[in-house]
This record gives sequence, C-alpha cells and structure tokens, in this order.
Amino acid sequence: MVTLISFIVLLGILIFVHELGHFLAARIGGVGVLKFSLGFGPKIVGKKIGETEYVLSWIPLGGYVKLLGESGTEELLPEDKERSFFKQPTWKRLLIVLAGPVFNFLLAIVIFFIVFMYGLPNLIPVIGQMSPGSSALEAGLVTGDKILALNDEKITYWEEIKPIITKSKGIDIKVVVQRGNEEKIFTVKPKLSKAKNIFGEEESTYLIGVSPAGNVVIERKNPLMAIVSSVGKTWEISKLTVISVVKMIEGVISPRTLGGPIFIAQVAGAQVKEGLVPFILFMAILSINLGVINLFPIPVLDGGHIFFYLIEMVTRREIPIKIKEISQQIGFVILLMLMIFVIMIDIERLNIKPINDVLKFFK
Repeated sequence: MVTLISFIVLLGILIFVHELGHFLAARIGGVGVLKFSLGFGPKIVGKKIGETEYVLSWIPLGGYVKLLGESGTEELLPEDKERSFFKQPTWKRLLIVLAGPVFNFLLAIVIFFIVFMYGLPNLIPVIGQMSPGSSALEAGLVTGDKILALNDEKITYWEEIKPIITKSKGIDIKVVVQRGNEEKIFTVKPKLSKAKNIFGEEESTYLIGVSPAGNVVIERKNPLMAIVSSVGKTWEISKLTVISVVKMIEGVISPRTLGGPIFIAQVAGAQVKEGLVPFILFMAILSINLGVINLFPIPVLDGGHIFFYLIEMVTRREIPIKIKEISQQIGFVILLMLMIFVIMIDIERLNIKPINDVLKFFK
C-alpha cells in the first residue's frame, strides 16, 4: 500500500508540474486553455472554471493540456482565432511546449535548493584503506590522516579530492594532512591507472590509491551556494541522463537497466521508508529524467514538437498538418512499444517463475 500511494503521489506531482508549465506559458502567451488533465482515459472527477475544464483521469501515466485551436483544424469563432495556439507565431508555440520540461528542471532545482539548505551527510577527507604499492602509501601517508589541502587548495569534503588529482595529469601534488595534533606535508605523484567508470567502461585515470574512512558530517549550504549547487547538480544529472541513453544506443549499457512504472513504484516505496529527504531527492532525479526525455526529438513528445518548430523557423514555412499527424502516430507506436518493453523488464525483475516462463517466449 505504501508503495502504491508513494508512486501515485510521485507521478502525480511530476505530471502536475510538467503540465503546469504548459498551462502557465499558454495563459501568459494569451492562448486559450480548454482542458487541464492529470492522467488519461475516463475522468474520475472534473470541474469547469471559466473556459478551462480541470480533470483527474483514471490512468495516472501522464497528463495533458488541451489548448484552443491546437491542431489547426478546428472550427473556431472569429473572436477566438487570435487566441488559438495554431495562430501564434512559431517562437511562441515553441516556448509554450518548452515550458513543460523547463518546469521539471525547475522542480529539481527547488528540491535540491531546499535539501542543500537543510543539510546532507557528506564524507570528510579522512583516509581509510590504501592500495598496496599506491603512490600515497609510498609518499608516507597512513590510514587516519585527514587531508587538509592539495596544492594549496583547501579540502573540506572527500568529493573535492578527485578533480584535483585528475587535473594534475600525473604532476606531483603537495597532500597537507592532519595526523593527530600536528600537520604534515607530503608530496604524492599520481599514477595513471585503469579504473571502471559508472557505466562499467574501463578508462585511464590518475589515482593516488586511497579510499575514504567513511566519516560523515552534515553539510549545510548558505542560500547562494545552495542555488549554485542546485543548478550544478541538475545540469550534472541531465548530462548523465543523455550520456546514459547514448551509451545504451552504443550497446555499452544494457536496455535491461531501464525501469518502468513497477520499478519506479518499488524505488519510491523504498525511499519513503528511508524518510522524506530520500523520497524528494528521488523525485528530483526522476523530474530531471522526465524533462530530458521529453526533449528528445520524438513526435508526440515535447521535443518532437520543438523539432518541427525549429524546422519551421529555419525554412519559414509551415510543415503540413498531414506530415505532423503521421509523425505523431509513428511516435506514439514507438513510445507504446518502449512502454511495453520496460514493463516486461519490470515484471521479469519481480522474479515470479510462471511469469518468467511466459516471458521467455518473447526473448
């Protein structure tokens, strides 16, 4: 029950924020909004306020905002034509469509900002295990040393160490450390070593052969640092999402790492049990993923519409409605096939033998 409720709450918030972006952009741009729906299919409840009907529907796997004159084929009253979406300049239509993913990124930034202000556990730079024959060991460092500075750059948290070592390109680094009640200065020469990145690929990188002891403190950022870190973290996860998709296309990452609604529900339920902070951090990550995926140039998605609008802005010609309709049908089929694929992966992860036996026929 906790898993189901957390999934509905999570998906509901993400969909609401996404569609709110479209809704507000349309309203600010002077475009009429006929319907604001959370979910698809038959409506559970609805209320009309002004010209807009606000609806909650049964299938919670999406949502939509229906705009006045959206398709360009509707019969409109003369006084409504100027407020129709189709009659707006291409740049304005592009911005209205873009607002959905932008609001997903903004949600993540707001969540990260609040969490960074509240405080998160962070590793302090105390050396734990050391690799045999490592440059740190050869230089005289020992387990328990606290790294205070590298090349005159102050070190507060463990995560600040790796970028400096990478930047050194193997040139000697000066590791000021605290040992007991005294400070000591050592010179360490990073060694070029083979290591696996987060995608499991082996790559060459400079290392000094140390790992953290695991000591943590609560790091709280001031408002300025919190907003800078929030934007940086959102950009970092967005970039990682795009790279992950590229790696999947290249065959580096298995498509079986994808997660569908069942997997998301399981993770959401687990995060709720861990506490509010892990849950809203998961929401932020998922919101970024939703924003990035919606920007892919696939018809039906926001990115598909944006792609068409960019073509129209360059060619200064409207793409025929028939081409758009056919493209959207193709895009819908692609998304449906992808959804079926990830749901099958989700079901397989449940490891229920009778179901797995059936799924074998589809492999």
